[in-house]
Amino acid sequence: MEKLIVDMDDVLCQKGYIRMINEFLNKEYNEEDANSYYINDLIPKSKLEDWIEFYSKKNVYDYVDIAENSQEVMKKLNEKYDVYIATSYVFRDAPKVSGKTLNDKYNFLCKNFPFLDPHKFIFIYNKELLEADIRIDDSPNKLIGKAKLKLLFTAYHNKNMADEELKENNFIRVNNWKDIESILLK
Repeated sequence: MEKLIVDMDDVLCQKGYIRMINEFLNKEYNEEDANSYYINDLIPKSKLEDWIEFYSKKNVYDYVDIAENSQEVMKKLNEKYDVYIATSYVFRDAPKVSGKTLNDKYNFLCKNFPFLDPHKFIFIYNKELLEADIRIDDSPNKLIGKAKLKLLFTAYHNKNMADEELKENNFIRVNNWKDIESILLK
């Protein structure tokens, strides 16, 4: 079986961080309002300590939407591929609360993707250390490494990546889980 590595945030689940930030700031931001990959950059520096405290008491996965068709397609992929979930859990702005984030991610995956083997959950930051035949991620930087097929899942921070840049990096853009299904489950 070919090894398939799938990212979690903004691929299997979406919009949790922006909803949590909006609750904290009492705002109505959209993800597109973020000027970087790190949506936490919407938090003013003057409120960073309060944000960290707020974040540490909440579970961001209580705020997410499960990506449409992800459960159905992942179940099929799990039958055809050796599927691993590789996700970063270190909270950039407060690494010391990251253990809770790891636990929240693990519980989310077990609850919403019960057909996946928890022994194949990889909690890591440097995904380029992992070998795979196929990768699915929303971050171009996390698609670095050897893979014959690299699927870039469209997200707020990569929408403007030019077709030329996609081609140079051997990325195939996928906009949703039906796109993934049509590529990997032909």
